Amino acid sequence: MRLKLINRVTLTVFFTSALAMTPIFLLNALSIYEQLAIALVGVCFILVLTRYFLKDLREGISSLETGLLNLKDGEFASTLSYNNDDELGYLCRLYNQTALQLREEKHWLYQRELLLDKVTQSSPEVLFLLNDQQQVVFSNIAARRFFNASKNIDGSKIDQLVVNAPAGAEEAIGAEKEGLFSLVPEDGEPQTWHMSTGQFLLNNQAHTLFILKQMTRELSRQEVAVWKKVIRVISHELNNSLGPISSMLHSGKILSAKLGAQATRHENDNTQDSSQQRKQEQLNRVFSTIDDRIKHLSEFVQGYGKFAKLPEPKLALIKWADLIANLADQWQFTVNDSSGPADTSANSARSFYADPVQLEQLLINLLKNAHESGSAPEDVAVDIEYRKQEVIIQVLDRGKGISDTVMSNALIPFYSTKPSGSGLGLALCREIIDAHHGQIGLYNRDGGGLAVRVALPM
Repeated sequence: MRLKLINRVTLTVFFTSALAMTPIFLLNALSIYEQLAIALVGVCFILVLTRYFLKDLREGISSLETGLLNLKDGEFASTLSYNNDDELGYLCRLYNQTALQLREEKHWLYQRELLLDKVTQSSPEVLFLLNDQQQVVFSNIAARRFFNASKNIDGSKIDQLVVNAPAGAEEAIGAEKEGLFSLVPEDGEPQTWHMSTGQFLLNNQAHTLFILKQMTRELSRQEVAVWKKVIRVISHELNNSLGPISSMLHSGKILSAKLGAQATRHENDNTQDSSQQRKQEQLNRVFSTIDDRIKHLSEFVQGYGKFAKLPEPKLALIKWADLIANLADQWQFTVNDSSGPADTSANSARSFYADPVQLEQLLINLLKNAHESGSAPEDVAVDIEYRKQEVIIQVLDRGKGISDTVMSNALIPFYSTKPSGSGLGLALCREIIDAHHGQIGLYNRDGGGLAVRVALPM
């Protein structure tokens, strides 16, 4: 057992003072008892004096010991009160400065940790960290939702979690391959996701970080943006050509009318007059045909222009009964409300907001497609279901349905299976739904027919 510094100094002074008292025992004039008494008094006096002078040293060392124990326990708030003008006082002041700096850095790190946790937990991207035992050691809220977990998934095995994940997640996560992959939720259309991974050492243990981001909406947005740019270029070029053609056609009509009038005045022969009249009628039919085609092409360009310049939705409280009444004047269909009688009051939990004009245009396009699918009019239906965070609207028919190839391309602009179709109906529907931050999907029904499912946020 090692002695403390104070005790070693005291023992050193004791032995030194005792050694210094040995000459007293050489004085023959004093008895042995007197010599012992004088030596004992001298040693005690020196010890008392030593203890007095070592009092500051004892206090300083005790303060430093207490402070260092606080640092060991991670406590940086306490400071040392020892402030004498000596070496120990300088060490204590240096300790206080160090503790203050550590306290500020700890607070700064704590704030950054809170910020990082807030960012990761609030991020819509799925983020989770696996150790070398394939155990989740960190995850955010999006990861919990992705794996359909009701509680924190930290500590769970990944092979147990992927069982509840959408179809396709187990294969993608198991391969740990960066890039795009597809998921198929139970109650939704196929989705495109992107996965990023990273490996690093943490506490001398290999860890793998997974970051999953849904790219379906972004890819659709980029795809539509490209189509809109193409449409704007085509519309611009067609408008530049249609204007001069229309002007020249008008001038040609005027010139033809003048020439016909002059020829009629100068021709006296009935045969020649009749021949000239027939030529004039043929020329008028040519002009009329050209005019009709110009008008048709102008309407065609305007239709694409509406798609390319769809305005931002102006949200308003939807009166479902009024909307259905307006649609019923144009199309025949039945209405199924799984939530009972509609309540369109502003305080109702079943009310939702959307752009009335765009929503009506959406349903008109879908009902038009349903009636043109070969379905009997009485089999066309509109279903509405109110959920906690969204409202589901479905347009159903009993037509021929569509193939997988058509289904994968149905929402793309210019794609149409109808001889006279423009390929903009469903593309415009998707654009309206995207502007409302909703989702749209197409599904073949059991027993024949098609269901178009629209999900809008409440």
